[in-house]
Amino acid sequence: MITCIILTHNNENNIESLLSNTSWCDERIIVDDDSVDGTRERAKNANCVVIQHSLNDNFANQRNVGLKAAHGDWILFLDADEYIQPALAKEILEIVQSDKSDIQGYYLKRKDVMWGRELQYGETGDIKLLRLAQKGTGKWSREVHEVWEIKGKTKTCMTPLLHSPHPTIQSFLSSMNRYTTINARVFCHEGRRVSTLHIVFYPLAKFLQNYIFKLGFLDGTAGFVMSMMMAFHSFQTRAKMWQIQQRKEI
Repeated sequence: MITCIILTHNNENNIESLLSNTSWCDERIIVDDDSVDGTRERAKNANCVVIQHSLNDNFANQRNVGLKAAHGDWILFLDADEYIQPALAKEILEIVQSDKSDIQGYYLKRKDVMWGRELQYGETGDIKLLRLAQKGTGKWSREVHEVWEIKGKTKTCMTPLLHSPHPTIQSFLSSMNRYTTINARVFCHEGRRVSTLHIVFYPLAKFLQNYIFKLGFLDGTAGFVMSMMMAFHSFQTRAKMWQIQQRKEI
């Protein structure tokens, strides 16, 4: 049995296509962050288990809530802006049905589809995330950019997961502002400190890494925009860390 756990927040416009895309799973659990639209109602109509749970800026805790409620032998985690291709669904079902007990978890490669094209390069071009694992092998940690810490052997699925996170630059900036605020706080709690040099050179290094060394320029204008946005992400995180340090909040 496989359980698919999906985190949602005001996803009324795409929840039905998302649930249709995961209809092959035995159980689907929606962990909803206090949506004010029709997300929960549509999920219930599709025979999903719906758990309303406030995010409180802690994505790991949100995933662990779903993990605790799951009945499946295997657990698959998805975000509301991700899409399982038919080939990947077939691959996952073969893994589950073969019952390879020596492998406890599987990484999924993820491809970003943004602004009309699939990005092949930059840091998002070779990303892989641990999203499929046997139940009881571990739990999630870290409030943002969370990690599923499982015990045991892992492998990587061949077919990538598709990710369409930011239809507009405005939505990208809005999401970035929220994530960098949480990330800065987490870094400070971990004991990291930031200086002027960090604020200046980390974003520059991030841009060069994505656009030059990871060949982001081969993705055309979209690759340049993505490289700039990731550099700005780095700047925002460290500028906010500096502000936290100045206020002595940590």
